[in-house]
Amino acid sequence: MAAAYTESDQFHDARIHLSDLSGLEIRDCEVSGLKIVDCYGSGVYLGGDFERVVVNDVDVTAYVEAELDQLHPTRVLARDAASPDDYRAAWDAIETQWEATLVRARLLPEAALQERVDGEWSFVETQRHLLFAGDAWLGSSVLEERAPFHPLGFPAGGTPPDAITKLGLTIEATPTLDDVLAARSARMSTMRHTVDGLTEAELGRVCGRRPADNYPDREYVVRRCLKVVLKEEAEHHRYAVRDLAVLVAGEPTLEN
Repeated sequence: MAAAYTESDQFHDARIHLSDLSGLEIRDCEVSGLKIVDCYGSGVYLGGDFERVVVNDVDVTAYVEAELDQLHPTRVLARDAASPDDYRAAWDAIETQWEATLVRARLLPEAALQERVDGEWSFVETQRHLLFAGDAWLGSSVLEERAPFHPLGFPAGGTPPDAITKLGLTIEATPTLDDVLAARSARMSTMRHTVDGLTEAELGRVCGRRPADNYPDREYVVRRCLKVVLKEEAEHHRYAVRDLAVLVAGEPTLEN
């Protein structure tokens, strides 16, 4: 069994030299200043939120971002939203793209929608995570609901077990897509109502609560909280359609 290291700092400022790192997976880690020099191999994959990426002395950051924006224009609407109309337009696009993607997903058997592709979240888990994101950033922070968290919500990796328990989440549950969508559709409707009535004054309002108790104690403004929801929706849709393509390819009758 491969070795696993969790919440470890033993690699901080380490130097790994003349070693076999084939198959190494680094997930949910802080990698600022990471250098891979004079190495060789194939099938190298890099994914995450990086401010600057240099490959063989060429800064490819702007190129990668431009390609992603062209392939997934909704992420531009989410990232650049500034006015109430911008937020409404971004949510319109998000609703439209998920409607089409769910039609495609429903062509797959339920087992495929529970399947993880290359260790990433399954399609159902992605829907559970977006449910949680809406509960936290909209239901808790912006709307200050009495009980914002649905038990099927799926928080980010690395969330402490005690925080999960306190939020009342049932991470170990295995709901069907329809189970999750019942709750997620209700949360999306709440977002629809919120952006429909959005004003400049509301965007600038300071929220009275954090997304959850384990989030940093800082000022949360409606503008930022709603933008987090938009960005989560746009980016996780990108991941979902990427993995759906793999799942569809594995179902011969669905390839066309």
